Amino acid sequence: MKLFEMMRKMSVYNEKKIFKKAPIRKEQLSNIKAHLYKQILISLKKLQNPVENYDIKVREYLDFSKILYNKGLYIQSLNLLKKAKIIAKSYESNTILLELVEFEKMIEFQHITRSIYSRYVELSEESKELIERIQCNNALSSLSLELYGLYLKVGYVRNEKDKIFIETYFRTNLPKFDINKLSFYEKLFLYQAQMWYHYIRQDFIMCYRSSSRWVELFQNHKNAKKMAPVSYLKGYHYLLNTLFYLNHYSKFIHVFQQFEKEVQNGEILVNGNTKILIFMYTYTNRINKHYMEGSFSEGVKKVIPLLFIELNKLSNSLDSHYIMILYYKIACLYFGSGDNENTILYLSKIMENKKKTYDKIYNVFPDFYI
Repeated sequence: MKLFEMMRKMSVYNEKKIFKKAPIRKEQLSNIKAHLYKQILISLKKLQNPVENYDIKVREYLDFSKILYNKGLYIQSLNLLKKAKIIAKSYESNTILLELVEFEKMIEFQHITRSIYSRYVELSEESKELIERIQCNNALSSLSLELYGLYLKVGYVRNEKDKIFIETYFRTNLPKFDINKLSFYEKLFLYQAQMWYHYIRQDFIMCYRSSSRWVELFQNHKNAKKMAPVSYLKGYHYLLNTLFYLNHYSKFIHVFQQFEKEVQNGEILVNGNTKILIFMYTYTNRINKHYMEGSFSEGVKKVIPLLFIELNKLSNSLDSHYIMILYYKIACLYFGSGDNENTILYLSKIMENKKKTYDKIYNVFPDFYI
């Protein structure tokens, strides 16, 4: 506790102060810090809201179930597994669900639980169906991730050869599916993969359709906004980004107002991850709005002061990637308003960043070039 209190008051970590004020030897510090870290995580786990973190609740049921199993209380263990399965099914957590089913199969197979024969058949069919779903889910999520990685590596298609390559790659790796039978997550990964495919090809009309379906998927599954808030926010981001590229002002304003309204009404879960994304997407799109209107000077007056107030609150959470994106957007806003001095100032902040070379910086910013 003494170590925790000392570290909590430090703005910059300083071991010399710790050794001077706390009764800790140098060789003890590493172990005590590790123990403190573990205790903090245990405390944070207890504070988690089970509604927002359903997977923690499922894991807890599974842990308790295994404890009961090891005590020879098989029926009680199965009862907890049933509760865990109800939660996992409601959130379509197929990977965790498969783990629960496999443990249930093991209990039923190895021990006499007086289950009827049909129960064995049900568990076997349930396991096969889950494996098929997980394979489809994995294929779609992998395709989405691979396309994103491809975009980071080579950017947009530059010629006919690139276009043929990306079309062949997408069609070859896209699994067969029936859209009406896909689960929520399968549809999510499908729309993500389609969005990146069209984005790389610079087909922004089709990209708009995919990102629209992405956002609509969440709006049709209200519970999903709490399940995967980061994915929901990213869907909004790509939808707004596509409308910006298409220069569809009226639609952009409508979607952006809808986004801000959901944030204000608390419809989007706010945590450490989403707080940063909400900040980034709010202010980058406020700036984009002024780009589209050509009201650069107004944007400098209205957006930048509020941006820096919020930025100071989140400065410890934002990495250099997000900060440089904002610097680039701010520089463009100043340039549009005719303030070349401040334009150079913020561009210089990017150029002076020691962690990235010029080429790496360019690759970081393609989504935000105007």
